[in-house]
Amino acid sequence: MKRVSISCLALLTAFAAGAGQAAPPAAVPAYAPPAGAPVCQGADGYAAAFGGRRTFRWRPDWLASVKARRGDPSVAPAYRAILARADAALAGPTYTVVDKLKTPPSGDKHDYMSIGPYWWPDPAKPDGLPYLRRDGKINPERDTNAFDTSDLDAMSGGVEALALAYYFTDDARYAAKAAELLKVWFLDPATRMNPNANFAQGVPGSTPGRAEGVLDTFRLLRVVESIGLLAPSKAISDADQQGLEKWFGDYVTWMATSPTGREEKAAANNHGLWWDYQAAAFGLFAGLDDVARAVAAKAGPARIATQVEPDGKMPLELKRTRALHYTVFALQAAAGVAELGRCVGLDLWRYQTADGRGLRAAIDVVAPYAGREKDFPYPELRPEATEETFELLSLAAWAYGDAGLAAKAAILAPGNAASDVNLVIAPYRP
Repeated sequence: MKRVSISCLALLTAFAAGAGQAAPPAAVPAYAPPAGAPVCQGADGYAAAFGGRRTFRWRPDWLASVKARRGDPSVAPAYRAILARADAALAGPTYTVVDKLKTPPSGDKHDYMSIGPYWWPDPAKPDGLPYLRRDGKINPERDTNAFDTSDLDAMSGGVEALALAYYFTDDARYAAKAAELLKVWFLDPATRMNPNANFAQGVPGSTPGRAEGVLDTFRLLRVVESIGLLAPSKAISDADQQGLEKWFGDYVTWMATSPTGREEKAAANNHGLWWDYQAAAFGLFAGLDDVARAVAAKAGPARIATQVEPDGKMPLELKRTRALHYTVFALQAAAGVAELGRCVGLDLWRYQTADGRGLRAAIDVVAPYAGREKDFPYPELRPEATEETFELLSLAAWAYGDAGLAAKAAILAPGNAASDVNLVIAPYRP
């Protein structure tokens, strides 16, 4: 199959441009795969080691290990949960941006639309406008059918559950339903989403969309992995596969060239890291190896070196009302870029500046609080053992071959027994 290729000098220049403060000279080191480990090979991902399944973060050895022991007590709750989610998706509807109640300022319901999660009606105004910000407190209006956030989440989560259920059971019904969801959301001219986020995370009464809205599409990270997992089913035709790759290539171009996308790229906090994570993943899926490489190469000097202090703290996340959550959230994205960087021969996991700024230093700040989140010495509205921390520590244990980090992840395992993390990341054992 011939992949989409939209790489051009202007696009690569946009991706290679720096972000944030002037960067130290340290470069992201080259990645040398451990002996016997499967290799992610650019836009081909793990396909060569995974029976043609073109995944980029879901390693074939991890998923095969889980499949072989899915009846074990450590895996069974997550396996039952994913089958329950998949069965619900199998019997459930398809989702589309065109059925929302509100219409974007463009007049085109094919444009995605959402409101910022922390923005609320002003109680002092009869119409509530303009909305006011309450950091860390989510306005439930965001998830109503007036907007697209809940449908985007349901579609992405449904595709993920169906793809994993198909892999674990070999039941073609799951693959067929996943393909249907994908076709309605991305491809059908009557229902597809336009590849932009121009009207994401708007603030009623102030602005129809914000750069922060690019974060909404992080939900699609699970979609590109899921598409790869579906490959053996042939539920997705060659033409539809090419259409999906083109959609994500077009979205990557929008991220790199639109005013909204460029503003989000320049964000100096977790938003910039999540921009990188999406750009690298969607770029690889669209066949844009050079774009993914440019993103990963810049993530060290332009993100880690400017967002992480020598002691590992991330000041822009620590000043939030949910300091632990946002630190972990930022590190989730950085870890995702690190995993994808390996697909293009770069090892962000081991990037470090001369004064000690690095991903490992930042992880060492949050790891000691696994299971004792209330002791975190910064503001946190909801101190809790989260799935995000469980995922981060599970990945980091593998990245560094560190039994101590694996032990921290194990502390969180009982509270996350039904989490998908148990299905896509095998426990690290030295």
